[in-house]
Amino acid sequence: MNVGDYDFELPERLIAQTPLSDRASSRLLVLHKDSGQVEHRSFKDLADYLMPGDTLVLNDTKVIPARLFGRKADTGAKAEVLLLKALGDDRWEALVRPGKKLHKGAALHFGETEDSVKPLLAAVVEEEGEMGARTIRFRYDGIFNEILDRLGEMPLPPYIKERLEDRDRYQTVYAQNEGSAAAPTAGLHFTEDFLRELQGRGIAVCRVTLHVGLGTFRPVSVDNVLEHKMHEEWYGVDAENAAMLNRARQAGTRIVAVGTTSARTLETLGQRFGDRPIEACSGWTGIFIYPGYEFRLVSALLTNFHLPKSTLVMLVSALAGREAVLAAYREAVAAEYRFFSFGDAMFIT
Repeated sequence: MNVGDYDFELPERLIAQTPLSDRASSRLLVLHKDSGQVEHRSFKDLADYLMPGDTLVLNDTKVIPARLFGRKADTGAKAEVLLLKALGDDRWEALVRPGKKLHKGAALHFGETEDSVKPLLAAVVEEEGEMGARTIRFRYDGIFNEILDRLGEMPLPPYIKERLEDRDRYQTVYAQNEGSAAAPTAGLHFTEDFLRELQGRGIAVCRVTLHVGLGTFRPVSVDNVLEHKMHEEWYGVDAENAAMLNRARQAGTRIVAVGTTSARTLETLGQRFGDRPIEACSGWTGIFIYPGYEFRLVSALLTNFHLPKSTLVMLVSALAGREAVLAAYREAVAAEYRFFSFGDAMFIT
């Protein structure tokens, strides 16, 4: 269970910097988990691998413009804040830059009003946490989400160097519940027309919510996988979608997760309810899925290609086997698939 066992070589040129003009025009690598067989297809061919009665589970979280650029109130030095988790009472868990200079008590200003004196948004660092996290309390006049929409930028991953011209391209077409610091990127491939086509074929479309935060993209800083601790993220499912999952379980049909965030939400529900019917619920999950894990709900997974040595590579390896996954990744590199958030897709069936 060494983290290095999940490493692979990836040429930097294969890291997708911009989304394709047509969401559904990506390539699709299909990995058959029982045999290890790999097929090279197009994303819309996903319809050929889904069957009537399958339940496709989407994460309907919506990314907020969570990256704020401002200045320290006392020195005017530049400061950056990435919002991760709403804690209530205008308090947020966040990552900050420069971390070595933004300690407890530091005051920050973002934006300016017309008189150029009072900032649109002010903040103070209240607590210092693990892995560079901070608890920040905001002060403002008006509605916070409107101010954030005006001042904030989409929190693209650090490996994306190109500027995103269209903010909506870092949202799924079904994004609904605001709260994520990153997009559930497997869902970026879907168009509304393709989802309707799948439903017309008898495939049920279910929605859950997991607000993507530090738990999804925090790097693994230990050598032993078992020593890594996931950061908790908020999840929820309503009564209507819980009933859809229960029908799928009762019928014995496949539950297909769209993305690792949907998979982790489903498995959290599986652990929470066991063999009992799933009920509408919400809460916090720090579930960590790695090889040896026995899946309770997820039968198949649509996902993107992930960072080497990441918890996400470990999750897909838990479903399909480490050797099969790394072999598929090597084949994807050789075939020059596009990797990571704006890259191509992989279907594990």
